[in-house]
Amino acid sequence: MQFKQVISGVVAATLLAGMVFSSAVEAGPKVKTYGEMDFLKAFSGKSRKLVSDALGQPVRKEQSVKPANADAMISKAGKVDNSKPVNVEMWYYANVVKYDARHTYKSVEMTFVNDRCQNIAFFNNR
Repeated sequence: MQFKQVISGVVAATLLAGMVFSSAVEAGPKVKTYGEMDFLKAFSGKSRKLVSDALGQPVRKEQSVKPANADAMISKAGKVDNSKPVNVEMWYYANVVKYDARHTYKSVEMTFVNDRCQNIAFFNNR
């Protein structure tokens, strides 16, 4: 008799914990999906802050790196590089852009040049 009470108590606690956990997962932030043109209009030329406020943190970030021998090659060509340094960073988001009613692109790459979104690409093969 006491064994049945212990088992029923454990089962009830497990069910209660499962319901609490599943409601917490369902209540998590839902990412808004955009159409292709809506996404381009909303984020082209915008700052990193505006993009991160609207979409949250990206799944992955990559920083562009200047090749080691780039200055030597440019000086051989006769050009002197007097330009300001350029900061290029790529942000990747998953499943935020729809290409039809039921499907989203697997990956969206946003390229920021000096804190402005200069290039947006949609991919299904990465």
